[in-house]
Amino acid sequence: MEGKQLAGKAAVVTGGGRNIGRAIAHALAREGANVLINVRSNEAEADTVAREVAALGARAAVHVGDVADPKAVAAMAEAALAAFGRIDCLINNAALRAEKPFDQMSYEDWRTVMDLTLDAPFHCVKACLTALKASGAGRVVNIGGMSAHTGAKNRAHVVSAKAGLVGFTRALANDLAESGITVNCVVPGLIGTPRPKDSPEPQHHLTHSTITGERGRPEDVAGMVVFLCTGAARYITGQTIHTNGGAYFGS
Repeated sequence: MEGKQLAGKAAVVTGGGRNIGRAIAHALAREGANVLINVRSNEAEADTVAREVAALGARAAVHVGDVADPKAVAAMAEAALAAFGRIDCLINNAALRAEKPFDQMSYEDWRTVMDLTLDAPFHCVKACLTALKASGAGRVVNIGGMSAHTGAKNRAHVVSAKAGLVGFTRALANDLAESGITVNCVVPGLIGTPRPKDSPEPQHHLTHSTITGERGRPEDVAGMVVFLCTGAARYITGQTIHTNGGAYFGS
């Protein structure tokens, strides 16, 4: 682990079983961090990522639990502490990106997205806060969404939840600064990730393009997340950072 920027650190990655979450777990492990991979239900996916993290030379733990459930989140934090003895980095990646026309959207649809995308980061920070403070250099990275900044058809719940996450990031950065904890939001843009056959392309992917001429990779997002977890980013907090190939310019 000598020379690695996160050697001896421990991270929690929610929604870590696939796509961006998986890439973040890999990137953290490459820099020496031990990683707890949280998934809501697919333990096989989490186990695969854990084996991949171990192959990169870091320790891994798996926690299966819904981060919209405060009790499950408390158990997740306890599992990380039991495995690694510390929590230095919390990556709030788990989210729902559902689409439904507003006139067909029920309050239950609205709440389901809010619970996982906006409320879950609240639960996760609360559960990990004592350990993050003990770290002396705690890092919270929330994973946002470009449609929160551009708007998008059929995504009133997702856009609202992700926009709320930006506000949560800025407020929390102020609240936790005295504890040496930075809080930032990384916003992926048009990222090329596998989609189920019955899952259509998101609406905002159809109305935006990148100036680089290509879709991003999960690894592009992961690289920014890892940077924010290192000492090099100690003076960056409360920020919304877009990794989108120039698909959107703004804050």
